[in-house]
Amino acid sequence: MMMNIELERDAFGRLVLTDAEGQRHAGVVPVRAFPLTAPDDGLSLVGPDGRELLWIDRLDQLPEGARALLGQELAPRDFAPTLQRLHKVSSFGVPSTWTVSTDRGETSFVLKAEEDIRRLEGGALLIASAHGVQFRIPDVRALDRGSRKLLERFL
Repeated sequence: MMMNIELERDAFGRLVLTDAEGQRHAGVVPVRAFPLTAPDDGLSLVGPDGRELLWIDRLDQLPEGARALLGQELAPRDFAPTLQRLHKVSSFGVPSTWTVSTDRGETSFVLKAEEDIRRLEGGALLIASAHGVQFRIPDVRALDRGSRKLLERFL
């Protein structure tokens, strides 16, 4: 069942929601409820005052144009490179500098605390760098042996 709403950008580039009653809300911000485990399920459209204007159970309930606009709006916030290989760590204590390969290229980052490595369901991990970049590992078992060995020191 398609939702009867309209999304567009205004002259200032802000997202504008026209709800089912025809009321316009400028400066709407989409927020995923489960950005890692179910990115297409549960999305809230929040007004500039921080209050929820609309809850969307599934993105496929929206017309294609609205989905595309939300995708553009969410893309910068959804940036989470996938860690593919762990080359080295500066020390096995924290803070430590990790040199890695990701799906976005080679990089290094600082891990401040062991608590910055979060376990997710299905053997996935989320690692937060000191600068706030989230690195995803969808399945630790899929990493090469050397990467797993280095990673185990922190788990």
